[in-house]
Amino acid sequence: MFQPTKNIDTAFRSMRQFMFWVVIGSICVSLYALYQNAVLSARLQDKVYLLSNGKAAELFAVGRKENLAVEAKDHIARFHELFFSLDPDEKAIAFTIKKALYLSDATAKKQYDDLVESGYIGGIISGNVSQQIMIDSVAVSSTAEPYAFRCYATVRIIRSTSMVTRNLVTQGFLRSISRTEHNPHGFLIEKWETIDNRDIKIEER
Repeated sequence: MFQPTKNIDTAFRSMRQFMFWVVIGSICVSLYALYQNAVLSARLQDKVYLLSNGKAAELFAVGRKENLAVEAKDHIARFHELFFSLDPDEKAIAFTIKKALYLSDATAKKQYDDLVESGYIGGIISGNVSQQIMIDSVAVSSTAEPYAFRCYATVRIIRSTSMVTRNLVTQGFLRSISRTEHNPHGFLIEKWETIDNRDIKIEER
């Protein structure tokens, strides 16, 4: 008489234990899925895809400290290329100098004003002279801000009858500022000065 009731109790306990472990397993699977989703979302936030010529290139975001030296050197090189690459066209010169001045403080503006007052810029335009710069190397001390730097380059001045090659060494400091469209690296060159700009070769054309 009591055997069926005992069998029902045993079956009920077994079913309850089975359902308990099913619920525990479901919770564990759900928590693991949520964790993997969070990890995947974090990884995707560090990736950017750039579409170029119909092809997608995957880019990775890195911290500023990890890439500071590379960005600083590129900022310095870009500034010098804009400031010293001149063509005999006053609008072209004004355009490139304006872009260069976004990357530096008033010391660059003062050097440009000195070049204008001395007639150097006017001579470039009237004499159909082209000036090109080749960056040899950039040394940056990234131990403490502002970061001291020194840029080594060669400037080539091309005239109708000759080509002058000059050595160029400049130095200054870099200060971190906000990144903008005009200043994508987020640095500002300060106390910039030219410490060597002598002729090293003159060739007839």
